[in-house]
Amino acid sequence: MFCYQCEQTAACKGCTGKMGVCGKKEDTAQLQDELTGALIGLAKATDGNEHLINADATSVIISSLFATLTNVNFDNESLQALYDQVEQEKKKMVPDCFACASPCGKSDHYDMEKLWKADEDIRSLKSLILFGIRGLAAYAYHAAVLGYHDETVDRFFYKALTAIGMDDFGMDELLPIVLEVGEVNLKCMELLDRANTETYGHPVPTEVSMTVEKGPFIVISGHDLYDLKRLLEQTEGKGINIYTHGEMLPAHAYPELKKFSHLKGNFGTAWQNQQKEFADLPAPALFTTNCLMPPKASYADRVFTTEVVAYPGMVHIGDDKDFSPVIAKALELGGYTENQTFHGINGGDKLMTGFARNTVLSVADQVVDAVKSGAIRHFFLVGGCDGARPGRNYFTDFVKQTPDDTVVLTLACGKYRFNDLDLGTVGGLPRLMDIGQCNDAYSAIAIAVALADAFGCGVNELPLSMVLSWYEQKAVCILLTLLHLGIKNIRLGPTLPAFISPNVLNFLVEKFGIAPITTPEEDLKAILG
Repeated sequence: MFCYQCEQTAACKGCTGKMGVCGKKEDTAQLQDELTGALIGLAKATDGNEHLINADATSVIISSLFATLTNVNFDNESLQALYDQVEQEKKKMVPDCFACASPCGKSDHYDMEKLWKADEDIRSLKSLILFGIRGLAAYAYHAAVLGYHDETVDRFFYKALTAIGMDDFGMDELLPIVLEVGEVNLKCMELLDRANTETYGHPVPTEVSMTVEKGPFIVISGHDLYDLKRLLEQTEGKGINIYTHGEMLPAHAYPELKKFSHLKGNFGTAWQNQQKEFADLPAPALFTTNCLMPPKASYADRVFTTEVVAYPGMVHIGDDKDFSPVIAKALELGGYTENQTFHGINGGDKLMTGFARNTVLSVADQVVDAVKSGAIRHFFLVGGCDGARPGRNYFTDFVKQTPDDTVVLTLACGKYRFNDLDLGTVGGLPRLMDIGQCNDAYSAIAIAVALADAFGCGVNELPLSMVLSWYEQKAVCILLTLLHLGIKNIRLGPTLPAFISPNVLNFLVEKFGIAPITTPEEDLKAILG
């Protein structure tokens, strides 16, 4: 196998051999490559024949790309089923190609070995496109679950996949498409924001307890709010409490979800701690999206999956969304016999969330006045993916050392490094504000753009610095969106992506000022002077 799409890839170069750092086995990695190659063949069949594009094929493309995201699908059987669906869609799209005696090769499967062995700069740019659209597919998937679609987003998947399969494309052809990934992702994140807020209401600031009450309960992880809503509906009145985990934490802030009294609090911290935190859990855990780790034997019988998430031997909840097996397991296990209070990595037992764009922009005048008066000197956006690689304590130390006259905005699971800290207030506002999931990155962008408008300047002229952590491919497409918007001087860590070649990195440094994190002290000094 060869895989270098995540931050923790072996030796910062790429996972090879029998198993990746994430636990993905060699045959699974090969099958994901074959699935990706089949997607490229499907997309190329529409090149010059865009009238062939249809909703069924697009849905399969989005689901398949999402399934190849890191820590989503480890199950060969379900991956093979997706591969077969791709083949079926291509046969419906270009049936004559399968009976042609003189194949032109236009819609053939793409051999991913050609990508992994390409010139390093071409490989780097094509990898940025591929990993970017895998993240884009996750956002499009969540929006589609709620019935929201965008034709520009849907059609871009075909363009991007076709570009990856074009052996004669050089840097001049590929670089604009890399930045277009960011442009289209902005549109997709806006679509998802609209889908979530029109369905569940605008998030409001909410304090979330980390105490798990006695009695049966279910832990739900991931990002999909639709799955949480269905689970809440099916458990209502059954004496079962629901606790969020990981990126599901911001769900507590949505009015249409808050109204369920048995949505009690949050269990655990970020995704990479699940193997330790779930070891003695007297309750089932439901995974709705990425961030599943190979379950240990001590709790494997308590793990359930749904959507495109799958793992061999785990019970999978299908499209009917009948969570009866999860509910039965919760009642069987019974939960804790007494209330249990857990803590974040800094010792706190309560978390705040819900500072999305609607909340922050409702006090925009207060924010502007606080900046003009000097009460607020600077804003930091410290967020992104968490992970297990050493060095991520940088983000904890950075936030702890931010001066009292600064505000820290955060989002995604990287916030678990510091979201249990009490940083107090400044200018009448909390110093630490959790915007939400990585899926809510549009909120952060909307806040920055609105503040720039209020000050009559560009985003790069704001007293705002971005210090981001990354792990998987949704972070890649968000970074490309920030670059599309022309945002400069982003600090990125804990390591730079292995799939960025020196020449491509130099381009990003020269054009956008991207820099690796150093130490909290040095970076704060450079930012604040």
